Amino acid sequence: MIEPYYQEEKAPLPARRPVHVVLDNVRSAFNVGSIFRTADAAGVECVHLCGITCWPPHAKLEKTSLGAHQYVGWKRHESTEEALLWLRAQGIPIVALETRPEAQVMGQFCWPQPVAIVLGHEVVGVSAEVLALCDVCLQIPMFGVKNSLNVASAFAVVIYDVVGCNQSLSPG
Repeated sequence: MIEPYYQEEKAPLPARRPVHVVLDNVRSAFNVGSIFRTADAAGVECVHLCGITCWPPHAKLEKTSLGAHQYVGWKRHESTEEALLWLRAQGIPIVALETRPEAQVMGQFCWPQPVAIVLGHEVVGVSAEVLALCDVCLQIPMFGVKNSLNVASAFAVVIYDVVGCNQSLSPG
């Protein structure tokens, strides 16, 4: 089998941002792959794959990540609660992205560093048990009829808000 081009000439990995992404039972491997690709683009340190969320090697994940899963650290956890307890033991604040009336609005939130960002299942969102373990609940402002974005799209919006708030973390 021929290795993909991105494996033939590996460049040194750039410095990573102190950001952890926690996927709480994200069911679509295509979304997981897209999140890996965006995580690499933004310099995320680690993606935590929890519950039913797939993990490498996985053909659908690899199709949308375009190899990015090889450059972003990842950890597999049986449950999201297990991942959050691990992150909490590291002293990392935990922010859930969820549409809830009491959620703070992104853009009015000052991102800590390091930080863990929890993204939920495409249909049911972040579970109540997981929300109870989070320090903050945050929502993307929505102006249309629908109140949410695709989970991979939402992650892209949020991670670049993190990057923008932490200019000291800019590449180069």
